[in-house]
Amino acid sequence: MTVDSNPSDPQDDQLLAREKLLAHRLKGVAGELRLVDLVDLIAYIRNEQFANLEDLVNSSTELYFKQGTLTFGWAADFALDWNVPPKVKLDMEFRHLAVSVFFCLMLEPRQASVDIRCVIFERSSADPAENTKRLAEALADASLLASASNV
Repeated sequence: MTVDSNPSDPQDDQLLAREKLLAHRLKGVAGELRLVDLVDLIAYIRNEQFANLEDLVNSSTELYFKQGTLTFGWAADFALDWNVPPKVKLDMEFRHLAVSVFFCLMLEPRQASVDIRCVIFERSSADPAENTKRLAEALADASLLASASNV
């Protein structure tokens, strides 16, 4: 098992590629989560009602990912200030086909982004690009949209 958690120099390109892959697959999920009233999201975070957040994440992912492949990591934060748009941060986990990704999903009014914290590849390749390809394959296989388009 190899852990890619400290990106530097050539690995920066692979981290960026992995974040783009993940962000692309999470567009629908982020859109669903943005349908939740911002006041409710912030109240759940502030009051540490993580079970409620988990239910919201599960509901938002069920149309896009196979059950259990994308989950809430039971940590969240928000930024709310008079001078900037609000931002909600949800710790998330993706696990499928011997690939695990721990990341933060950041929701803003008009965009979402991801910040990968750690990627674990079981039986990893020495080539980071090959591992990135494995992540792409795992995301595609876990996606219900990809499965539906193959039918």
